[in-house]
Amino acid sequence: MADPSSYRPKPGQIPDSPGVYRFRDEHRRVIYVGKAKSLRQRLANYFQDLASLHPRTRTMVTTAASVEWTVVSTEVEALQLEYSWIKEYDPRFNVKYRDDKSYPYLAVTMNEEFPRVQVMRGHKKKGVRYFGPYGHAWAIRDTVDLLLRVFPVRTCSAGVFKNAARTGRPCLLGYIGKCSAPCVGRIDPEDHRELAEEFCDFMAGRTGTYLRRLENRMTEAAEEMEYERAARLRDDIGALKKAMEKNAVVLADATDADLVAVAEDELEAAVQIFHVRGGRVRGQRGWVTDKVEEITTAALVEHALQQLYGEETGDAVPKEVLVPALPDPLEPVQEWLTGRRGSNVSLRIPQRGDKKALMETVARNAQQALALHKTKRASDLTTRSRALEEIADALDLDSAPLRIECYDISHLQGDDVVASMVVFEDGLQRKNEYRRFQIKGFAGQDDVRSMHEVITRRFRRYLAEKERTGEWVEDGDTEGPLTGADADAPTNAALVGAGIHSDGAPVNGFKEEDGRPKKFAYPPQLVVGGGPRVAAAKRALDELGIDDIAVCGLAKRLEEVWLPEDEDPVVLPRTSEGLYLLQRVRDEAHRFAITYQRTKRAKRFRAGPLDDVPGLGETRKQALIKHFGSVKKLRSATIEQIQEVPGIGRKTAETIAAALAQAAPAAPAVNTATGEIMDDREDEAPETTADASGEPVPAGAPDDRRGQER
Repeated sequence: MADPSSYRPKPGQIPDSPGVYRFRDEHRRVIYVGKAKSLRQRLANYFQDLASLHPRTRTMVTTAASVEWTVVSTEVEALQLEYSWIKEYDPRFNVKYRDDKSYPYLAVTMNEEFPRVQVMRGHKKKGVRYFGPYGHAWAIRDTVDLLLRVFPVRTCSAGVFKNAARTGRPCLLGYIGKCSAPCVGRIDPEDHRELAEEFCDFMAGRTGTYLRRLENRMTEAAEEMEYERAARLRDDIGALKKAMEKNAVVLADATDADLVAVAEDELEAAVQIFHVRGGRVRGQRGWVTDKVEEITTAALVEHALQQLYGEETGDAVPKEVLVPALPDPLEPVQEWLTGRRGSNVSLRIPQRGDKKALMETVARNAQQALALHKTKRASDLTTRSRALEEIADALDLDSAPLRIECYDISHLQGDDVVASMVVFEDGLQRKNEYRRFQIKGFAGQDDVRSMHEVITRRFRRYLAEKERTGEWVEDGDTEGPLTGADADAPTNAALVGAGIHSDGAPVNGFKEEDGRPKKFAYPPQLVVGGGPRVAAAKRALDELGIDDIAVCGLAKRLEEVWLPEDEDPVVLPRTSEGLYLLQRVRDEAHRFAITYQRTKRAKRFRAGPLDDVPGLGETRKQALIKHFGSVKKLRSATIEQIQEVPGIGRKTAETIAAALAQAAPAAPAVNTATGEIMDDREDEAPETTADASGEPVPAGAPDDRRGQER
């Protein structure tokens, strides 16, 4: 590991002008390339105190052994040179998108005497017009098959073309009218080139001209009673419209634009691009990259634009490029794009209308691409094994942590405080082992104390199960196994469906073979929590006398692993599969906790006076409301009238009457938009008011735009 001060340039050596710089390692390999408006100011940022640098930047400067720079005249030249050097040197610390050379394009070889329509992959060639990229080659062939009826352009290879010219016989497409057969002289080179130009114009989105022309010719043929020719033209029009239907109109006014969206987390980023030509989506592509340097969304967008248009010119660069974040500074990138196109290019963020809606669709595709990439990566057995080994080495464990439990605390400004426990075994989720906790030891917001309570309760049960004594859950707790998609709904029916009764006891579907309920029987090798809660978890284990379970915390901002008794964090390598696994575990615990917290909050808002009646389940509550029509009418009913409801005995009826008599009547709902008091409501909702739209909302419900949920 090199000391950056050993190769730091002397004061005054670095020019205060635009340029591109390169960091090299001890073997003279370029490991990072960057550009700057002011080389002096930018490079000074790399030679600060190492402790103040981002971990990824710190790794880069300690790996490097020298730095050099090249001065240029403008920021646009710096952008071009940076792109060229990244392509040339392939530096390990630069963001590099997986190349999309595997995407197929529809290509028209306008550089040949008789242009050919074909599927092409790989590097783009000069003199060839490209359309796409497409997701699949068969999509291109389907489109071409429809269009050849109207534009019978050559599609055969050079060998087939030469053989047909030698024998004087065209191929099958020439006989069925899907090729103009230039190989045997049925059309001269000029007319065939004009046909290819018309094909390109149609693919570029200028469709209205040809449709109107064919419709006029069809009408003329019908008026002249040439019905067979009119029928052929009708079929040609149908083929063109069918080809157009394959690309739905998404933007009006025949817009030409590219939409770029980014989905990212701390370690990786996915980019999706939709190519819109003539108001229709003509192609789509996507990349995934490792974030090997400290980088913002705007910088990711800038790198994506370099990758997308670095080798493009002319119409391949559209008039409009829509992005989720603008590069900083914007002017050099916009000027560079304008230079590539040869005319003005607008680079902006869509704010409203169809373009914003389409950008949201592109963003969803990016999110799905990132999720799919992570799923594929996590499903590989070799990768999972390597991840567990890296965690064991980093934390100095005796063996790989085959079972990892992660805990997270969630609340909304101190209300509805809950905790989650998620389990990963062999690097995979075990959702039937997930648990949810309600914090019962105290009220208010204290994440450290909450973590101590949860760890104590979980491992006290483990010790009890180990000794085969004690109860599985305490009254009113909601800890228990879950199935499916986490059984998020808080109703009794949902809890039973998830294997939990409303009182916390497990249902029969989750019994062990000897009939005993499943408990917290299996200890993990590693417990993961948030950074400041690590000490609380360790303290809880120590108080229980458990010393064979490792504890660590993963800080979200810098992705550092913290151990309870160490002052310095453990920094796993950026490309570490172990770090990736810990991140997945942490994020899943957070998702599970916040989902449970939201369902609890929603249940509290929906709560009514019948929820406070002991022993009254959901089925009998629904029967009461169905019989009387509302809580208001139930409150005025006599005990004898309540007994008329099926399943309600006298003792239960007396309990219901007493509970409703003690509960204060709910305040009438008020529509704040009109001032109307809605006294005659027939539901059992708690106090409500209404928002500006007239929709009733629970009175006192926290506004998520003001409150902070975690």
